[in-house]
Amino acid sequence: MTDVLTSFGGDGSARKDHLLELAFESQELRAICEVETEARRKLGDAVAEILKHRLADLRSAASVEDVPAGRPRVLGDSGGRLVALDLASGYRIVIGCNHIKPPLTDGGDINWGRVTRIKILGVEMQHG
Repeated sequence: MTDVLTSFGGDGSARKDHLLELAFESQELRAICEVETEARRKLGDAVAEILKHRLADLRSAASVEDVPAGRPRVLGDSGGRLVALDLASGYRIVIGCNHIKPPLTDGGDINWGRVTRIKILGVEMQHG
């Protein structure tokens, strides 16, 4: 079960003058995300093309909530700790908060509207 990324507590807003900072779980993942030929080799042309657009969307957003495409959503089986963005052909990007002390809602969940540092944890085939 997944929650749509619009159900956050607190003010839910990141500063618009501060864009998301991206980090990557591994050097291999960084290569897939930053070298188009590597992405095309590992994921195929269609997924690599959408991945390029999703990463551009993330780099130009103030928060994950501002990403216009990919159906950003909290992964329900992650305890609110992970967000997914759809790519193509059943693939998705999985993102975690990369703050030492994550911004939280009053209920103790990550306030994704205030997260300004994210880590790309994977590009994977969706389950189910």
